[in-house]
Amino acid sequence: MSRIKKLIHVGYTSRNRIEMVRGGSRFFSRLLQLIETANHSVHLQFYIFLDDDTGNRVIRSLQAAAARGVKVFLQLDAYASRELSQKSVDALREAGVQVRWFEPLFKSRHFYFGRRLHHKVVVVDGFRSLVGGINICDRYNDLPGDPAWLDMAVYCEGEAAYILYHICRKMWPEKIRQPAITWKEIDEACSSIPQTDWKEVRVRQNDWVKRKVQIWRSYLEAFSHSEKELTIMCSYFIPGLLYRRKLAQAVKKGVRVRVILAGISDIKMAKHAERFLYDWMLKNKIAIFEYQETVLHAKVATCDGSWTTVGSYNVNNISAYASLELNLDIRNSAFAGSTVDMMESIIRDHCKEITPENYLNKVNFFTRVWQRFSYGFFNTVLKLFTFYFRQE
Repeated sequence: MSRIKKLIHVGYTSRNRIEMVRGGSRFFSRLLQLIETANHSVHLQFYIFLDDDTGNRVIRSLQAAAARGVKVFLQLDAYASRELSQKSVDALREAGVQVRWFEPLFKSRHFYFGRRLHHKVVVVDGFRSLVGGINICDRYNDLPGDPAWLDMAVYCEGEAAYILYHICRKMWPEKIRQPAITWKEIDEACSSIPQTDWKEVRVRQNDWVKRKVQIWRSYLEAFSHSEKELTIMCSYFIPGLLYRRKLAQAVKKGVRVRVILAGISDIKMAKHAERFLYDWMLKNKIAIFEYQETVLHAKVATCDGSWTTVGSYNVNNISAYASLELNLDIRNSAFAGSTVDMMESIIRDHCKEITPENYLNKVNFFTRVWQRFSYGFFNTVLKLFTFYFRQE
């Protein structure tokens, strides 16, 4: 068995240094710094990449990296990044950046319209990486008078980044001629991480067609085995029946369950579908907090002050059964504790708690009908876009 297969097989890897990176200017500063210091290769996979001010800054950085001799591989979802202009794509390619599209709508082998590349990952030199929910465009960045959407990513260097590197290479639609970075090189780089900084990290993927349901299982394990607390921050929280049953059971055994959701949503119907479940959540004593400042787009969860997951996965059946998703699970109490502290500060300073008194008693009949319709529509659309999927 190769070293990379052994790393994937063991699940959690230990030699990793990690840091939570909030979206906005901090994320894009870190992203540009990673690209500007790359020596060997840069792999990027994104759902949305636009050539607005933020996107153009990243484009110029990628062009400069390619000019230095760094191999740059940019893989984008063909549907969600369809507004990236051909002029920008041509400019990237002329500079030496390799650009490929995931599942072009009318050229894909199976025409799986609902199977989209929802990853947001960057890997530099096989050793440093960013994984989260942040796309490349202005609304995820801090602009004058226009703060970024609330989102999160994890900066990770070490063994987990090497696994991400191999995932990117494997997903590239053609054979990459550049020789792969060897385990010996990564092993030497990992020796620079002090043991006091080591964090246990595992890479988790979801791609139902390829029989990968790792993130779905991570959440199920957290919901099933939690003993004290679950805190979930999610932009489109529409859990399926099994998840709902496990959350209700967790509350009954004394677990404090809190969800931080969008008060302002970019997808109105999804928000109405989500609010249809508020009645169920409140009856099952799940605390609901709506973020009030901007759109909430983060996908983060913690369990019992010891486990955290961060990435692209939303707690709904689109992420479970349609999209390709990528998360990092971190098993470390200090990291989980700081994440809980961050989420509690968001709850305290920027959220409105939803209670039966301020919500259910004020929702009229027509609003409830619209919410029920939205919930049914959401599930119907999912079935229409995925009923013909076949597992490989």
